[in-house]
Amino acid sequence: EFLSPVGVAFGGVAMGALTLVTFARIRNIALPRELKTWAHLTFPAMTLNVIPGYLFAVAEQSVTSVLAGIINAVTPLMTLIAIMLVFRSEKVTKAQVIGLFLGFVGVLTVLGAWEGLGSNPLSAVLALLFSVACYGVSFPYSRKFILPLGLRPEAAAATQLVIATAILLPFYLIDGGVTGDVSLVPMLAMVGLGMFGRGFAYIWNFQIMAAAGSAIASSVTYVTPVVAVIVGVIFLGEGVTWYEPVGGAIVLLGAAIAQGRIKLTRAGK
Repeated sequence: EFLSPVGVAFGGVAMGALTLVTFARIRNIALPRELKTWAHLTFPAMTLNVIPGYLFAVAEQSVTSVLAGIINAVTPLMTLIAIMLVFRSEKVTKAQVIGLFLGFVGVLTVLGAWEGLGSNPLSAVLALLFSVACYGVSFPYSRKFILPLGLRPEAAAATQLVIATAILLPFYLIDGGVTGDVSLVPMLAMVGLGMFGRGFAYIWNFQIMAAAGSAIASSVTYVTPVVAVIVGVIFLGEGVTWYEPVGGAIVLLGAAIAQGRIKLTRAGK
């Protein structure tokens, strides 16, 4: 409410960087010094933080946080597409095709496509979908190029946030940052977003990715629509159409089928 979109993006990553750098120092975990490592970490800094952080903030000026949260659940499908088309070559399975199709249907349902997107501006919807596509690419990239570097999760997460902060800093200084009256609740929300959503969450993300792979790590966004609906309706007073939760459920079903969490069986078996 009191920050521009650039201010929201910068504030989140700056608070996250401060949190994780402090945490790393307390635990005597050194940040990497190799230029190659910093270069690799620049990619997730851009695709996990800079681009989505800004575009989500811009889009949520025109759409509800409920819609943004539900669209965020498309991340596992975007991750699967990136894995199939960019980061490895393998035969596309029937389950993946069905899952991706269901995900596409789910997105159209969430948006109420039969009503022409309703009151949602096309530019805002495209910004959200592009942000989710960035998330989808960042997970397999990190799995393929960053995990083999052998960094501690704390060091990898802190470094990418430091890079994101450095990238956004000049834009924040130019933009001016504060656009309204500063109040306690939005300030606490920004601190919480930075410490947990942009901070410790990335440590856990690298840990899950190392243990179970990028597709599974991206599935943590399954919980986002639930939180978005609860917070949006109860605390922000936002309305929910019947088709938004229905479409979100279809997206989750498609992602579960595409990832093999729900097995398809032939008739008669």
